[in-house]
Amino acid sequence: MSKLWLIIQREYLAKVRNKSFVIMTFLSPFLIVGLIVLIAYLTQINDSEKRVVAVLNESGYFQQEFEPRVGVSFVQFKDISLDEAKDSTQAMGFSGLLHLPQAEPLEEVARRAFLYTKEAPNTTVLEKIEGILEEPLRQYRLQQLGVSPEEYAQVRDTYEIQTATFSGQVSGKGINEFKAIVGGAFGYLIMMFIIIYGGFVMRSVIEEKTSRIIEVIISSVKPFQLMLGKILGTSLAGITQFIIWIISAGFLMVLVFLFLDLDPALLMGSANLPPGMEAGLDTDNLPTDETTLLLMEEFIKIPMALLIGCFIIYFLLGYLIYSSIYAAIGAAVDNETDTQQFIFPIIMPLMLAIYVGFFSVFSNPHGPIAVGFSIFPLTSPIVMMMRLPGGVGEGGVPLWQLLASIALLAVTFLGIVWVAAKIYRTGILMYGKKPTYKELYKWLKY
Repeated sequence: MSKLWLIIQREYLAKVRNKSFVIMTFLSPFLIVGLIVLIAYLTQINDSEKRVVAVLNESGYFQQEFEPRVGVSFVQFKDISLDEAKDSTQAMGFSGLLHLPQAEPLEEVARRAFLYTKEAPNTTVLEKIEGILEEPLRQYRLQQLGVSPEEYAQVRDTYEIQTATFSGQVSGKGINEFKAIVGGAFGYLIMMFIIIYGGFVMRSVIEEKTSRIIEVIISSVKPFQLMLGKILGTSLAGITQFIIWIISAGFLMVLVFLFLDLDPALLMGSANLPPGMEAGLDTDNLPTDETTLLLMEEFIKIPMALLIGCFIIYFLLGYLIYSSIYAAIGAAVDNETDTQQFIFPIIMPLMLAIYVGFFSVFSNPHGPIAVGFSIFPLTSPIVMMMRLPGGVGEGGVPLWQLLASIALLAVTFLGIVWVAAKIYRTGILMYGKKPTYKELYKWLKY
Protein backbone atom coordinates (compact mmCIF):
# COMPACT_ATOMS: atom_id res chain seq x y z
CA MET A 1 0.00 0.00 0.00
CA SER A 2 2.88 2.37 0.78
CA LYS A 3 4.34 1.79 -2.70
CA LEU A 4 0.97 2.50 -4.29
CA TRP A 5 0.72 5.77 -2.36
CA LEU A 6 4.24 6.76 -3.47
CA ILE A 7 3.30 6.13 -7.13
CA ILE A 8 0.10 8.16 -6.79
CA GLN A 9 2.05 10.99 -5.14
CA ARG A 10 4.76 10.88 -7.82
CA GLU A 11 2.25 10.95 -10.70
CA TYR A 12 0.22 13.73 -9.11
CA LEU A 13 3.22 15.98 -8.39
CA ALA A 14 4.75 15.28 -11.81
CA LYS A 15 1.54 16.54 -13.45
CA VAL A 16 0.78 19.59 -11.26
CA ARG A 17 4.40 20.82 -11.30
CA ASN A 18 4.58 20.64 -15.08
CA LYS A 19 4.83 24.18 -16.54
CA SER A 20 2.35 23.52 -19.32
CA PHE A 21 -0.13 22.07 -16.79
CA VAL A 22 0.15 25.15 -14.55
CA ILE A 23 -0.11 27.59 -17.47
CA MET A 24 -3.18 25.88 -18.99
CA THR A 25 -4.82 25.50 -15.56
CA PHE A 26 -4.88 29.26 -15.06
CA LEU A 27 -5.05 30.33 -18.71
CA SER A 28 -7.89 28.03 -19.86
CA PRO A 29 -10.65 29.75 -17.81
CA PHE A 30 -9.73 33.07 -19.43
CA LEU A 31 -9.80 31.44 -22.88
CA ILE A 32 -13.14 29.73 -22.20
CA VAL A 33 -14.78 32.86 -20.80
CA GLY A 34 -13.27 34.96 -23.59
CA LEU A 35 -14.75 32.62 -26.20
CA ILE A 36 -18.18 32.70 -24.54
CA VAL A 37 -18.11 36.50 -24.27
CA LEU A 38 -17.02 36.80 -27.91
CA ILE A 39 -19.95 34.60 -29.00
CA ALA A 40 -22.37 36.66 -26.88
CA TYR A 41 -20.94 39.94 -28.18
CA LEU A 42 -21.05 38.87 -31.83
CA THR A 43 -24.62 37.59 -31.33
CA GLN A 44 -25.59 40.91 -29.77
CA ILE A 45 -24.10 42.83 -32.70
CA ASN A 46 -25.83 40.51 -35.16
CA ASP A 47 -29.21 40.89 -33.44
CA SER A 48 -28.85 44.68 -33.20
CA GLU A 49 -28.26 45.05 -36.94
CA LYS A 50 -31.39 46.61 -38.42
CA ARG A 51 -32.09 45.88 -42.07
CA VAL A 52 -34.17 48.49 -43.89
CA VAL A 53 -36.51 47.44 -46.67
CA ALA A 54 -38.18 50.03 -48.93
CA VAL A 55 -41.82 49.41 -49.82
CA LEU A 56 -43.57 50.68 -52.96
CA ASN A 57 -47.21 49.79 -52.36
CA GLU A 58 -49.32 50.69 -55.37
CA SER A 59 -52.19 48.41 -54.35
CA GLY A 60 -55.05 49.21 -52.03
CA TYR A 61 -54.06 46.41 -49.67
CA PHE A 62 -51.50 45.87 -46.89
CA GLN A 63 -51.75 49.50 -45.75
CA GLN A 64 -51.27 48.82 -42.04
CA GLU A 65 -49.00 45.80 -42.23
CA PHE A 66 -45.49 47.26 -42.51
CA GLU A 67 -44.71 48.08 -38.89
CA PRO A 68 -41.11 47.68 -37.59
CA ARG A 69 -40.23 44.09 -36.78
CA VAL A 70 -37.31 42.53 -34.89
CA GLY A 71 -34.27 43.13 -37.11
CA VAL A 72 -36.29 44.72 -39.96
CA SER A 73 -37.78 48.16 -40.50
CA PHE A 74 -39.66 49.52 -43.50
CA VAL A 75 -39.61 52.80 -45.44
CA GLN A 76 -42.66 53.63 -47.56
CA PHE A 77 -42.21 55.19 -51.04
CA LYS A 78 -45.16 57.07 -52.49
CA ASP A 79 -45.96 58.67 -55.86
CA ILE A 80 -42.80 57.45 -57.62
CA SER A 81 -42.24 54.91 -60.37
CA LEU A 82 -40.74 51.47 -59.87
CA ASP A 83 -37.48 52.46 -61.59
CA GLU A 84 -37.16 55.54 -59.38
CA ALA A 85 -37.84 53.40 -56.30
CA LYS A 86 -35.10 50.95 -57.34
CA ASP A 87 -32.59 53.77 -57.84
CA SER A 88 -33.48 55.36 -54.49
CA THR A 89 -33.21 52.03 -52.69
CA GLN A 90 -29.71 51.38 -54.05
CA ALA A 91 -28.59 54.99 -53.46
CA MET A 92 -29.68 54.86 -49.80
CA GLY A 93 -28.11 51.42 -49.24
CA PHE A 94 -31.34 49.71 -48.19
CA SER A 95 -31.48 45.92 -48.04
CA GLY A 96 -34.17 45.64 -50.70
CA LEU A 97 -37.31 47.01 -52.32
CA LEU A 98 -40.70 45.33 -51.96
CA HIS A 99 -43.03 46.17 -54.83
CA LEU A 100 -46.77 45.56 -54.52
CA PRO A 101 -48.36 46.41 -57.90
CA GLN A 102 -51.80 47.83 -58.48
CA ALA A 103 -54.08 44.88 -59.18
CA GLU A 104 -57.31 43.20 -58.16
CA PRO A 105 -58.06 41.12 -56.19
CA LEU A 106 -55.62 40.74 -53.28
CA GLU A 107 -54.66 37.27 -54.53
CA GLU A 108 -53.37 38.84 -57.75
CA VAL A 109 -51.41 41.51 -55.83
CA ALA A 110 -49.64 38.82 -53.80
CA ARG A 111 -48.94 36.75 -56.90
CA ARG A 112 -47.31 39.69 -58.71
CA ALA A 113 -45.39 41.06 -55.68
CA PHE A 114 -41.59 41.18 -55.98
CA LEU A 115 -38.72 41.73 -53.57
CA TYR A 116 -35.78 43.34 -55.36
CA THR A 117 -32.32 43.00 -53.79
CA LYS A 118 -28.75 43.61 -54.92
CA GLU A 119 -27.85 39.96 -54.30
CA ALA A 120 -29.52 36.86 -52.86
CA PRO A 121 -31.94 38.04 -50.15
CA ASN A 122 -31.34 37.40 -46.45
CA THR A 123 -33.42 34.39 -45.38
CA THR A 124 -34.61 36.03 -42.14
CA VAL A 125 -35.80 39.18 -43.94
CA LEU A 126 -37.48 37.09 -46.64
CA GLU A 127 -39.37 35.01 -44.07
CA LYS A 128 -40.57 38.11 -42.21
CA ILE A 129 -41.87 39.73 -45.42
CA GLU A 130 -43.57 36.49 -46.46
CA GLY A 131 -45.19 36.33 -43.02
CA ILE A 132 -46.48 39.91 -43.41
CA LEU A 133 -48.16 39.10 -46.73
CA GLU A 134 -49.28 35.61 -45.77
CA GLU A 135 -51.65 36.48 -42.93
CA PRO A 136 -53.92 38.95 -44.86
CA LEU A 137 -53.82 36.59 -47.84
CA ARG A 138 -55.01 33.71 -45.68
CA GLN A 139 -57.80 35.82 -44.21
CA TYR A 140 -58.87 36.91 -47.70
CA ARG A 141 -59.04 33.33 -48.94
CA LEU A 142 -61.13 32.25 -45.95
CA GLN A 143 -63.50 35.20 -46.42
CA GLN A 144 -63.97 34.11 -50.02
CA LEU A 145 -65.07 30.77 -48.60
CA GLY A 146 -67.53 32.49 -46.27
CA VAL A 147 -65.47 32.45 -43.06
CA SER A 148 -65.69 35.70 -41.05
CA PRO A 149 -62.68 37.28 -39.28
CA GLU A 150 -64.15 36.29 -35.92
CA GLU A 151 -64.59 32.70 -37.02
CA TYR A 152 -61.08 32.73 -38.44
CA ALA A 153 -59.70 33.95 -35.08
CA GLN A 154 -61.49 31.08 -33.31
CA VAL A 155 -60.11 28.55 -35.78
CA ARG A 156 -56.56 29.86 -35.24
CA ASP A 157 -56.72 29.44 -31.45
CA THR A 158 -54.12 26.87 -30.44
CA TYR A 159 -54.95 24.03 -28.09
CA GLU A 160 -52.81 22.31 -25.49
CA ILE A 161 -54.20 19.53 -23.35
CA GLN A 162 -53.56 19.79 -19.61
CA THR A 163 -51.37 17.04 -18.23
CA ALA A 164 -50.61 15.77 -14.74
CA THR A 165 -49.23 12.70 -13.04
CA PHE A 166 -51.52 10.29 -11.18
CA SER A 167 -50.33 11.87 -7.93
CA GLY A 168 -51.71 15.24 -9.11
CA GLN A 169 -48.43 16.91 -10.07
CA VAL A 170 -48.91 19.25 -13.04
CA SER A 171 -46.64 18.56 -15.98
CA GLY A 172 -46.34 19.80 -19.54
CA LYS A 173 -44.67 19.49 -22.92
CA GLY A 174 -40.90 19.62 -22.95
CA ILE A 175 -40.42 18.58 -19.31
CA ASN A 176 -38.72 15.27 -20.21
CA GLU A 177 -36.47 17.04 -22.72
CA PHE A 178 -35.59 19.75 -20.19
CA LYS A 179 -34.66 17.20 -17.53
CA ALA A 180 -32.63 15.19 -20.05
CA ILE A 181 -30.64 18.32 -20.98
CA VAL A 182 -29.85 19.02 -17.31
CA GLY A 183 -28.71 15.44 -16.73
CA GLY A 184 -26.99 15.38 -20.12
CA ALA A 185 -24.77 18.26 -19.02
CA PHE A 186 -23.44 16.07 -16.19
CA GLY A 187 -23.01 13.14 -18.57
CA TYR A 188 -21.18 15.30 -21.08
CA LEU A 189 -18.74 16.42 -18.37
CA ILE A 190 -18.01 12.76 -17.58
CA MET A 191 -17.36 12.00 -21.25
CA MET A 192 -15.03 14.98 -21.74
CA PHE A 193 -13.08 14.17 -18.57
CA ILE A 194 -12.64 10.55 -19.64
CA ILE A 195 -11.40 11.48 -23.11
CA ILE A 196 -9.02 14.24 -21.94
CA TYR A 197 -7.49 12.68 -18.84
CA GLY A 198 -7.66 9.09 -20.07
CA GLY A 199 -5.35 10.24 -22.86
CA PHE A 200 -3.01 11.68 -20.21
CA VAL A 201 -2.70 8.24 -18.60
CA MET A 202 -1.95 6.60 -21.95
CA ARG A 203 0.70 9.17 -22.91
CA SER A 204 2.33 8.91 -19.49
CA VAL A 205 2.68 5.13 -19.87
CA ILE A 206 4.06 5.45 -23.42
CA GLU A 207 6.57 8.11 -22.30
CA GLU A 208 7.97 5.97 -19.50
CA LYS A 209 8.01 2.87 -21.68
CA THR A 210 9.94 4.52 -24.54
CA SER A 211 12.43 6.16 -22.16
CA ARG A 212 13.07 2.73 -20.53
CA ILE A 213 12.46 4.20 -17.06
CA ILE A 214 9.78 1.57 -16.65
CA GLU A 215 12.41 -1.18 -16.54
CA VAL A 216 13.85 0.31 -13.36
CA ILE A 217 10.48 0.98 -11.74
CA ILE A 218 9.05 -2.45 -12.53
CA SER A 219 11.89 -4.15 -10.65
CA SER A 220 10.56 -2.87 -7.32
CA VAL A 221 6.83 -2.42 -7.96
CA LYS A 222 4.18 -4.84 -9.20
CA PRO A 223 2.72 -3.92 -12.62
CA PHE A 224 -0.81 -3.75 -11.17
CA GLN A 225 0.28 -1.29 -8.48
CA LEU A 226 2.09 0.82 -11.06
CA MET A 227 -0.92 0.93 -13.37
CA LEU A 228 -3.37 1.73 -10.57
CA GLY A 229 -1.04 4.41 -9.15
CA LYS A 230 -0.77 6.09 -12.55
CA ILE A 231 -4.53 6.08 -13.00
CA LEU A 232 -5.28 7.50 -9.54
CA GLY A 233 -2.44 10.05 -9.60
CA THR A 234 -3.42 11.39 -13.03
CA SER A 235 -7.11 11.48 -12.11
CA LEU A 236 -6.39 13.47 -8.94
CA ALA A 237 -4.35 15.97 -10.99
CA GLY A 238 -7.21 16.18 -13.47
CA ILE A 239 -9.80 16.71 -10.74
CA THR A 240 -7.64 19.47 -9.25
CA GLN A 241 -7.43 21.20 -12.63
CA PHE A 242 -11.13 20.66 -13.29
CA ILE A 243 -12.19 22.21 -9.95
CA ILE A 244 -9.96 25.25 -10.55
CA TRP A 245 -11.48 25.65 -14.03
CA ILE A 246 -15.08 25.51 -12.77
CA ILE A 247 -14.56 27.93 -9.87
CA SER A 248 -12.44 30.47 -11.77
CA ALA A 249 -14.49 30.29 -15.01
CA GLY A 250 -17.75 30.71 -13.09
CA PHE A 251 -16.37 33.70 -11.19
CA LEU A 252 -15.04 35.30 -14.38
CA MET A 253 -18.36 34.74 -16.18
CA VAL A 254 -20.30 36.57 -13.47
CA LEU A 255 -17.85 39.49 -13.50
CA VAL A 256 -17.80 39.77 -17.29
CA PHE A 257 -21.57 39.71 -17.74
CA LEU A 258 -22.05 42.22 -14.91
CA PHE A 259 -19.46 44.72 -16.15
CA LEU A 260 -20.15 44.39 -19.88
CA ASP A 261 -23.93 44.28 -19.41
CA LEU A 262 -24.32 41.34 -21.79
CA ASP A 263 -27.54 39.34 -21.90
CA PRO A 264 -26.83 35.65 -21.09
CA ALA A 265 -29.88 34.69 -23.19
CA LEU A 266 -27.88 35.71 -26.26
CA LEU A 267 -25.85 32.51 -25.89
CA MET A 268 -28.97 30.49 -26.60
CA GLY A 269 -30.05 32.64 -29.52
CA SER A 270 -33.33 34.52 -29.77
CA ALA A 271 -34.85 31.59 -31.69
CA ASN A 272 -34.78 29.53 -28.49
CA LEU A 273 -36.43 32.14 -26.30
CA PRO A 274 -40.09 32.02 -25.34
CA PRO A 275 -42.53 33.85 -27.65
CA GLY A 276 -42.31 37.60 -27.31
CA MET A 277 -38.94 37.56 -25.57
CA GLU A 278 -36.81 38.37 -28.63
CA ALA A 279 -34.30 41.19 -28.27
CA GLY A 280 -35.71 44.59 -29.00
CA LEU A 281 -39.30 44.00 -27.88
CA ASP A 282 -40.89 45.60 -24.84
CA THR A 283 -41.99 42.61 -22.77
CA ASP A 284 -43.45 44.53 -19.82
CA ASN A 285 -47.01 44.20 -21.12
CA LEU A 286 -46.72 40.71 -22.53
CA PRO A 287 -48.56 37.78 -20.86
CA THR A 288 -46.56 35.48 -18.63
CA ASP A 289 -45.22 32.43 -20.42
CA GLU A 290 -46.69 29.54 -18.41
CA THR A 291 -44.34 27.02 -20.03
CA THR A 292 -41.29 28.99 -18.86
CA LEU A 293 -42.64 29.19 -15.32
CA LEU A 294 -43.36 25.47 -15.36
CA LEU A 295 -39.80 24.73 -16.50
CA MET A 296 -38.44 26.94 -13.69
CA GLU A 297 -40.56 25.05 -11.17
CA GLU A 298 -39.31 21.74 -12.56
CA PHE A 299 -35.71 22.94 -12.32
CA ILE A 300 -36.22 23.81 -8.64
CA LYS A 301 -37.69 20.34 -8.04
CA ILE A 302 -34.71 18.54 -9.60
CA PRO A 303 -32.98 16.56 -6.80
CA MET A 304 -29.56 18.24 -7.08
CA ALA A 305 -28.15 16.39 -4.06
CA LEU A 306 -28.99 13.06 -5.71
CA LEU A 307 -27.58 14.25 -9.03
CA ILE A 308 -24.29 15.42 -7.53
CA GLY A 309 -23.91 12.26 -5.43
CA CYS A 310 -24.57 9.97 -8.39
CA PHE A 311 -22.37 12.15 -10.59
CA ILE A 312 -19.42 11.51 -8.26
CA ILE A 313 -20.08 7.74 -8.22
CA TYR A 314 -20.54 7.41 -11.99
CA PHE A 315 -17.70 9.82 -12.66
CA LEU A 316 -15.19 7.86 -10.55
CA LEU A 317 -16.23 4.38 -11.70
CA GLY A 318 -16.59 5.40 -15.36
CA TYR A 319 -13.24 7.18 -15.40
CA LEU A 320 -11.44 4.29 -13.70
CA ILE A 321 -12.86 1.81 -16.23
CA TYR A 322 -11.83 3.80 -19.29
CA SER A 323 -8.49 4.99 -17.91
CA SER A 324 -7.58 1.34 -17.20
CA ILE A 325 -8.19 0.60 -20.88
CA TYR A 326 -6.12 3.66 -21.86
CA ALA A 327 -3.27 2.46 -19.61
CA ALA A 328 -3.38 -1.00 -21.19
CA ILE A 329 -3.21 0.52 -24.68
CA GLY A 330 -0.29 2.72 -23.64
CA ALA A 331 1.57 -0.34 -22.37
CA ALA A 332 0.88 -2.32 -25.54
CA VAL A 333 2.27 0.23 -28.06
CA ASP A 334 5.59 2.01 -28.55
CA ASN A 335 4.26 5.39 -29.79
CA GLU A 336 1.05 7.38 -30.07
CA THR A 337 0.70 6.65 -33.78
CA ASP A 338 0.07 2.98 -33.03
CA THR A 339 -2.76 3.85 -30.63
CA GLN A 340 -5.14 5.02 -33.37
CA GLN A 341 -6.43 1.51 -34.15
CA PHE A 342 -7.44 1.07 -30.48
CA ILE A 343 -8.81 4.53 -29.64
CA PHE A 344 -12.01 4.46 -31.70
CA PRO A 345 -13.44 1.30 -30.05
CA ILE A 346 -12.94 3.05 -26.69
CA ILE A 347 -14.61 6.32 -27.70
CA MET A 348 -17.47 4.63 -29.58
CA PRO A 349 -19.48 3.61 -26.44
CA LEU A 350 -19.15 7.18 -25.11
CA MET A 351 -20.39 8.69 -28.38
CA LEU A 352 -23.17 6.11 -28.54
CA ALA A 353 -24.21 6.98 -24.99
CA ILE A 354 -24.46 10.70 -25.79
CA TYR A 355 -26.45 10.39 -29.01
CA VAL A 356 -28.65 7.41 -28.17
CA GLY A 357 -29.14 8.77 -24.67
CA PHE A 358 -30.44 12.11 -25.90
CA PHE A 359 -32.74 10.57 -28.51
CA SER A 360 -34.15 7.88 -26.25
CA VAL A 361 -34.37 9.80 -22.97
CA PHE A 362 -35.91 12.83 -24.70
CA SER A 363 -38.79 10.80 -26.12
CA ASN A 364 -39.24 8.17 -23.41
CA PRO A 365 -36.96 8.12 -20.33
CA HIS A 366 -38.49 4.83 -19.18
CA GLY A 367 -38.43 3.06 -22.55
CA PRO A 368 -36.45 -0.14 -23.12
CA ILE A 369 -33.60 1.63 -24.99
CA ALA A 370 -33.15 4.29 -22.29
CA VAL A 371 -33.31 1.67 -19.51
CA GLY A 372 -30.94 -0.72 -21.30
CA PHE A 373 -28.27 1.89 -22.01
CA SER A 374 -28.57 3.30 -18.47
CA ILE A 375 -27.75 -0.15 -17.02
CA PHE A 376 -25.11 -1.27 -19.55
CA PRO A 377 -21.78 -0.44 -17.80
CA LEU A 378 -19.95 1.27 -20.67
CA THR A 379 -22.82 3.72 -21.32
CA SER A 380 -24.54 3.95 -17.92
CA PRO A 381 -22.44 6.86 -16.52
CA ILE A 382 -23.87 9.13 -19.22
CA VAL A 383 -27.37 7.78 -19.93
CA MET A 384 -28.32 7.23 -16.28
CA MET A 385 -27.30 10.82 -15.49
CA MET A 386 -29.79 11.94 -18.16
CA ARG A 387 -32.60 10.01 -16.48
CA LEU A 388 -31.84 10.97 -12.86
CA PRO A 389 -33.20 14.57 -12.93
CA GLY A 390 -36.64 12.95 -12.83
CA GLY A 391 -35.78 11.58 -9.39
CA VAL A 392 -35.77 8.05 -8.00
CA GLY A 393 -38.96 6.19 -7.19
CA GLU A 394 -42.47 7.05 -8.33
CA GLY A 395 -42.36 8.87 -11.66
CA GLY A 396 -38.57 8.64 -11.82
CA VAL A 397 -35.89 5.99 -12.12
CA PRO A 398 -36.85 2.81 -10.21
CA LEU A 399 -34.47 2.23 -7.31
CA TRP A 400 -33.57 -1.27 -8.51
CA GLN A 401 -32.40 0.10 -11.86
CA LEU A 402 -30.13 2.64 -10.18
CA LEU A 403 -28.64 0.06 -7.81
CA ALA A 404 -28.24 -2.49 -10.61
CA SER A 405 -26.50 0.09 -12.77
CA ILE A 406 -24.00 1.02 -10.05
CA ALA A 407 -23.39 -2.63 -9.10
CA LEU A 408 -22.76 -3.67 -12.71
CA LEU A 409 -20.46 -0.68 -13.15
CA ALA A 410 -18.42 -1.68 -10.09
CA VAL A 411 -18.18 -5.33 -11.18
CA THR A 412 -17.19 -4.24 -14.69
CA PHE A 413 -14.52 -1.96 -13.23
CA LEU A 414 -12.96 -4.88 -11.35
CA GLY A 415 -13.10 -7.11 -14.43
CA ILE A 416 -11.62 -4.53 -16.80
CA VAL A 417 -8.86 -3.62 -14.33
CA TRP A 418 -7.98 -7.32 -14.09
CA VAL A 419 -7.88 -7.66 -17.90
CA ALA A 420 -6.00 -4.36 -18.35
CA ALA A 421 -3.46 -5.39 -15.70
CA LYS A 422 -2.67 -8.60 -17.63
CA ILE A 423 -2.11 -6.63 -20.86
CA TYR A 424 -0.15 -3.99 -18.95
CA ARG A 425 2.08 -6.59 -17.26
CA THR A 426 3.13 -8.13 -20.56
CA GLY A 427 3.05 -5.10 -22.83
CA ILE A 428 5.02 -2.74 -20.62
CA LEU A 429 8.26 -4.62 -21.43
CA MET A 430 7.47 -5.28 -25.11
CA TYR A 431 9.45 -3.20 -27.62
CA GLY A 432 9.63 -2.99 -31.41
CA LYS A 433 6.49 -5.02 -32.11
CA LYS A 434 3.18 -3.55 -33.19
CA PRO A 435 0.41 -5.26 -31.24
CA THR A 436 -2.74 -6.65 -32.84
CA TYR A 437 -6.01 -7.69 -31.26
CA LYS A 438 -4.92 -11.31 -31.67
CA GLU A 439 -1.66 -10.55 -29.87
CA LEU A 440 -3.49 -8.83 -27.00
CA TYR A 441 -5.71 -11.88 -26.63
CA LYS A 442 -2.61 -14.06 -26.25
CA TRP A 443 -1.26 -11.79 -23.52
CA LEU A 444 -4.41 -12.42 -21.46
CA LYS A 445 -3.44 -16.09 -21.22
CA TYR A 446 0.04 -15.44 -19.81
